[in-house]
Amino acid sequence: MSSTPGISEGRVAIVTGAGRGLGRAHALAFAAEGAKVVVNDLGVGLDGQPGPDSPAAQVVEEIRAAGGEAVAHGGDIATGEGARSLVECALDSFGRLDTLVNNAGFLRDRMLVNLDEDDWDAVMRVHLKGHFLPLKHAAAHWRAESKAGREVVARVVNTSSGAGLLGSVGQGNYSAAKAGILGLTFVAAAEMGRYGVQVNAIAPAARTRMTEQTFAGLAALPEDVSPLVVWLGSAPSAGVSGRVFEVEAGRITVMEGWRAGPTVDKGARWSPAEAGEAALKLLASAEVPGAVYGAQ
Repeated sequence: MSSTPGISEGRVAIVTGAGRGLGRAHALAFAAEGAKVVVNDLGVGLDGQPGPDSPAAQVVEEIRAAGGEAVAHGGDIATGEGARSLVECALDSFGRLDTLVNNAGFLRDRMLVNLDEDDWDAVMRVHLKGHFLPLKHAAAHWRAESKAGREVVARVVNTSSGAGLLGSVGQGNYSAAKAGILGLTFVAAAEMGRYGVQVNAIAPAARTRMTEQTFAGLAALPEDVSPLVVWLGSAPSAGVSGRVFEVEAGRITVMEGWRAGPTVDKGARWSPAEAGEAALKLLASAEVPGAVYGAQ
């Protein structure tokens, strides 16, 4: 690691799903900026089934070989016990927790008419529940610290997707989960700000094991996304919370979500025909939504 103090010097960061792809890049980038890192990875395939070897230990070794500090955590963060043990791992290993990066996920893509209930539940569990539970346990720790009079400069970075912002054909479960992560981000930012916790989300585009089939021509690398994640997860991002950033290669975009557009108020109840006529007039002056990914 560099002898010059990085922007995460002295911080302890958890990164979920950090054995490969984006999570691995984030873990290495935090360590390069001076953070001590808890590398969480269950070691699963794209379908969410356990693999023979978890890659978390390999990432830990990479960090240590470069002069950094890291520990591996192999628990299932979509369970209460796994998420609780994740936070405890940081506290037991390094004595504190400053940053949580929720990144773990996998795909089970199907068109809606072919999407099994199990495939819906599995994706919701890992992406949405796998964001909520680590956030819940980390936030409880930070709230307790704040109430005990200790200064908290905590950061959470959640991982959404363009699919969560616009939708993606063949990914109804994934799109719904990633959209849910955005709502969770906004609520957490509003609730936890009083305790010194900032919560933001990214919608990354990068060529990883998970995206190589869906976006075969995508050249952006996971390492292109990590610099913004490290900044959002560090003290210099003070004052930035409840925001969503789209990140691809060298491009960063602040995403502006649902806002009130054209409106009309009759002051009384509409008939169905009147409501339809009014809606069409409003739509004529409204912005056209972005195209769903994969739509013809």
